[in-house]
Amino acid sequence: MGPGFGFGIARDELIRDFGAQSTMRGERYAAEGRIRDVESDDDGRLLRGRCVGSHGQWYVLEVGLSQGNPAVVEWALCTCPVGSFCKHAVALVLTAVPGAAPQPPVERWRYLLDRVLDEVAVPEGGGKPIALEFSIGAPSRFRPGTLLMLRPLTLGKRGTWITRALTWRRLLDHPEPGEFERDQYQAVRGLISEMERYASPHGTEAMMLNGMSASLWPRLDEVLDAGVTVLADTASGIRAVELIKNVHLRLDFAAETAGGAVMSVAMIVDGQEHDPEGVGLIGMPAPHGMFQVVDSVLRLGAFDPLPGRTMAELLGRREQVQIPAAMARELAVDILPRLAHSVEMEVADGLFVPPTITGPVAVLTVQILDGGARAFWSTRYQVNDQHHDFDPTSSAGVTGYRDAAAEDELWERVTPALQAVAAAAQDWKRQASQHVNRRISATLDAGAVHELRAIVNAHGALEAAALASRRTLLGAVNLTPVEAAVLCDETLPQLECFAELVIDSEVQYRASGVDPLLSFSGDTSLPGDWFSLNVTVRVDGETVALADVIRELDSGATHMLLPSGMYFRLDTPELLRLRALLDEARALGEIDGERANAATLNITLWDELLELGVVDEQLSRWRANLARLALARPPVPIEPPAGLDADLRDYQREGLDWLSFLWDNGIGGVLADDMGLGKTVQTLALIARAVADGAGKFLVVAPTSVARNWVAECHKFAPGLTAVVVTSTDARGAVRLAEQVAEADIVVTSYTLLRMDVAAYAELQWAGMVLDEAQFVKNHHSKTHQSARLLDVPFKLAITGTPMENNLMELWSLLSITVPGLFPSPKIFEMYFRKPIESGAADDRLPVLRRRIKPVLLRRTKTQVVAELPPKSEQVLAIALSARHRKIYDTRLARERQKVLGLLGDWEKNRFQIFRSLTLLRQLSLHPGLVDDSARSVGSAKIDFLIEQLGQLVAEGHSALVFSQFTGFLGILRAHLDSAGIAYSYLDGSVTSDGRATAIEEFGNGTTQVFLISLKAGGFGLNLTTADYCFLCDPWWSPAAEAQAIDRAHRIGQTRPVTVYRLVAQDTIEEKVVALQERKRALFAAVVDDGDLFGSAITASDIRELLG
Repeated sequence: MGPGFGFGIARDELIRDFGAQSTMRGERYAAEGRIRDVESDDDGRLLRGRCVGSHGQWYVLEVGLSQGNPAVVEWALCTCPVGSFCKHAVALVLTAVPGAAPQPPVERWRYLLDRVLDEVAVPEGGGKPIALEFSIGAPSRFRPGTLLMLRPLTLGKRGTWITRALTWRRLLDHPEPGEFERDQYQAVRGLISEMERYASPHGTEAMMLNGMSASLWPRLDEVLDAGVTVLADTASGIRAVELIKNVHLRLDFAAETAGGAVMSVAMIVDGQEHDPEGVGLIGMPAPHGMFQVVDSVLRLGAFDPLPGRTMAELLGRREQVQIPAAMARELAVDILPRLAHSVEMEVADGLFVPPTITGPVAVLTVQILDGGARAFWSTRYQVNDQHHDFDPTSSAGVTGYRDAAAEDELWERVTPALQAVAAAAQDWKRQASQHVNRRISATLDAGAVHELRAIVNAHGALEAAALASRRTLLGAVNLTPVEAAVLCDETLPQLECFAELVIDSEVQYRASGVDPLLSFSGDTSLPGDWFSLNVTVRVDGETVALADVIRELDSGATHMLLPSGMYFRLDTPELLRLRALLDEARALGEIDGERANAATLNITLWDELLELGVVDEQLSRWRANLARLALARPPVPIEPPAGLDADLRDYQREGLDWLSFLWDNGIGGVLADDMGLGKTVQTLALIARAVADGAGKFLVVAPTSVARNWVAECHKFAPGLTAVVVTSTDARGAVRLAEQVAEADIVVTSYTLLRMDVAAYAELQWAGMVLDEAQFVKNHHSKTHQSARLLDVPFKLAITGTPMENNLMELWSLLSITVPGLFPSPKIFEMYFRKPIESGAADDRLPVLRRRIKPVLLRRTKTQVVAELPPKSEQVLAIALSARHRKIYDTRLARERQKVLGLLGDWEKNRFQIFRSLTLLRQLSLHPGLVDDSARSVGSAKIDFLIEQLGQLVAEGHSALVFSQFTGFLGILRAHLDSAGIAYSYLDGSVTSDGRATAIEEFGNGTTQVFLISLKAGGFGLNLTTADYCFLCDPWWSPAAEAQAIDRAHRIGQTRPVTVYRLVAQDTIEEKVVALQERKRALFAAVVDDGDLFGSAITASDIRELLG
């Protein structure tokens, strides 16, 4: 608690100031003890404290009390939302002031009547006079610095100035003076209207003037002119108020004994320097006036002229700034001349030596910037031994030593140099137009409009420069790197004839004598599968930021200019290759910012990238491993395992080397040898080697029709291995899967069983998985593909002669199973490889893809590796339709063409209907009876041709395979063969395994010499080298499927030449299908066989071509 209080506070006064409701709530808060940390000044008239609110939050309070007894609340501030005169302030007063209760009645009634008399007193001759009372407020933690306060008073009956009859709110809310003297009331009301912008008036509380704008001074003049009395609040320590007429600031520099100088701000009042002790500033943030108490007299006035904010604040702080002796020269040369134009100064005699100034001189500076250079002019003066450059278009009066007339003469003399520099930029007409347009927008100068018209109509930069004004010529000139080189090497030497011209070129252009050198470094010890990668480009000893090089390459530039002035060629093979490989690495997710994928399977990409430069020691070990993987061969050839009972051909031993390399390094792959080259025996050789080393069992997934063939091949070539065929799901089998395969080294299952029972297979431990005829999982959206991909097996090998039939996504499907880390994202693969390659938009992507898949895809064709294989001849035979057949076909074609063309607008939605119509036309090309039973008697030219040819071949001892996609056509052909007495074997998808085996055996032992096979049923798992003729009755969309069929006969073991006839119905959709086949065949050869592109998937435009 503060000092002893010699006064009390009347409750009705609290009600009058705070209102009845706030007073009652404050009384309750006081009774509840909510007030804490109460402080007061010596006489108890200033109270501070804290109050806890209704929700537990603390508010900070400050209350000012009047003199007298009882006291009244002059002002009350609080941090609560109300802000002032709140219930919390009532609680503080009642807690802090002892006896804050009604006084004895006799004193109370006398006090109240005296107040009434004062408030109704009116002087003779007019309204009540008004006074303004200034006071000084002490700093607080809420308001640092001395406060200048003001409140209104009016004269009471007893001739004393009182506060209660006139409040700030009364002045604001009532425009009419009422009982107050009119002129004075209006003048004070004008003042408070300005003050209200910077402070909130409350009752008779004194308002702070420190933050008011400069409008304070004219308002005070109006108040004084109206006869308002100015009073001093003696309780605040002042006895009088004096308004100063003239006060300004001066910047003084005095010598210091240590050799330096001291800078301070002096205050000049009415021509006399005054001590600034205790000066307070008026105006925030830029002070415009001051107040000071000297000998109990409050003096205040406006600055004239207005000083800068910094000078005023230095005055307020009475700060003296030390200037070291070493800086005296800079102060004298550079700063004081400029200050002298705008600031009153007083410098001690002999403190500074006047500088020696020479000039002006014209200076041309050439700066290298990103993407070019910038040439700009300056006006230079030499001050002692230092030069100072200025914008030649700026005012010469800024410094105090520039000579405007001399500068004008200078630029007149060097005008030819200005024109030469401007003309060095080919697009200077555009640059000059921009300069002039900006000037027109700023000044609306009519002369500039004429100049702009002349520049625009000029022929070239040289003529434009001759027509331009000096102001335009003095503008900065932007140059390309080549223009900058010409300017520095050719133009600037010619300008040296101007004696008053200085060339201040920051660079010297020179060509690099060597090609850029690339270096790679990185930290491969970082946790996880990433490492930091740094690529450095050095040119003739200088390091160039890789990002800058790439940006210049992307812009199409052929040279790059370095800040040193050296330039070098960008179109070197190394830099172009670097950009391409970095683009690829980022697109495929191999590089993320400055991180690189340490666990990459994109082996050739990194090998090619690091081959471009020098690799540091740590990264070289990683690179050496990549280089080894990129070779995709073991360091020494692998001997066939002892358990292999087969004599491998040379290319098969190479295949074993490749498979062993993948196996040893934990990498999967695709064995894509041509049909009949022994992919199975190569795979068995790998399995035998792995099992001999204790690897565990292998899972082989194959089409149902060839599953048992795997067991037979295993017994034949690897008799020491145990092979088991799974023929039912785990749930339906008599023996659980785990028991069936417990003793097996090789477990053979079908794609169907894998898809249906993938969970059961996932429960077992597999050393590796082999996907035979892997084209069965070419659709990455299918469940079979997803089952094969998600099965957790450390080594996966796909076997197929056709890793791609229709599009590149089929190849991705196989790689996503066998080498999932190579191209993780199908969307990125499609964007980066498939679309550019299949559309022909990016010829460079195809060789890139070939290189990327080379380590993990091995393909050899029969012509490459089997010299003893007899030749194969293929011939397309155009078969003309009969007249009746042609009429039926053409009639249906017209109808289906109209139908399909109407559906092509929404290709994806109508795909099924479109292909249904195309299939109908293809069937109609074969035999009209396939579409309309009533037309079976019409006959087919292809049937007639086949019966004739097959009869002759059989008679000559040949054997023939006849393939068709349509079993209906094969059925018609069978009837004709029966009629002709030609024996045949038959196979389609409906034939059982036993029936399949019987058909193959009969054909193989010569019982039959003709084998009718549906294209899908004969696409895999058949070795029919007995045949030396093949007939393809109808072209299929996929040339790969046809190639598989032909390879049933043209494979290892064939001793006779093989003749292939492709029967194509003339002038029908079949001819268009053959053309489409050629495109797809080219795509396959381009990607897999290193042939030339091109081909693509079927599109809507293809359909239009098919329909003629």
